[in-house]
Amino acid sequence: MAETGPAADVPGQPESTKTNVLEAGASALQTDAPTDQLNIYLVGFHPMKDEPSHQFEAHHFCQQVNEDFMQCALYDGNTADAHLTGVEYIISESVFESLPEEEKQYWHPHNGEILSGQLVAPNLPEAADHELMQSKMNSYGKTWHTWSSSHSDEEDQALPLGKPELAWSFNRTGEPQPGLVEDRDQRMGIDTEERRQARQDLVPLANPQSGVDVLKGQFPRSTQPIPGVEAKSSE
Repeated sequence: MAETGPAADVPGQPESTKTNVLEAGASALQTDAPTDQLNIYLVGFHPMKDEPSHQFEAHHFCQQVNEDFMQCALYDGNTADAHLTGVEYIISESVFESLPEEEKQYWHPHNGEILSGQLVAPNLPEAADHELMQSKMNSYGKTWHTWSSSHSDEEDQALPLGKPELAWSFNRTGEPQPGLVEDRDQRMGIDTEERRQARQDLVPLANPQSGVDVLKGQFPRSTQPIPGVEAKSSE
């Protein structure tokens, strides 16, 4: 797998021998059962809802809890020294529709990420990637970023400073900053356009979603609809 290391250079002294010994002992004697379940790896992009020009490449390490609920730890890379930058919960359309209206404002739609080809599962065979993306059609995510550490951000922070930021999704072509997707693709050997074309058979499965137009018109570039990505008529 193509490696993407951490973006931020964290201040601090190198680990001491004592710390290394403590880590080795903890590894041998303690459990890491919860993180052992993070066995699905996804890479996508997040604009911040309140500041859409602030955009991240996000590496998701996820656990499918049941057919309607997934939970993900977000990192700024996929190497052992990558930094934990946030968390995302993913729910099915049926669970989303059961939420109170006040709660729905925190959940972004996923059809744009999938049908654009931007959300990928690196190293999975094409058939498995397609099946995974089909299972996430019409789903929603609630994402909080706690650290501005990303290869796609020009202002990487050396530490997780400030308040958490609610992330959103791209729902029209032209919304990502120029080079954002291309840099990921070149570094990781991914062809987003090829993925988009391979997922066209998923377009008929797409239902209109809440939140599709939340960021519409908030980007300085010309944008175009993604076929199959539609806002609910009530928006």
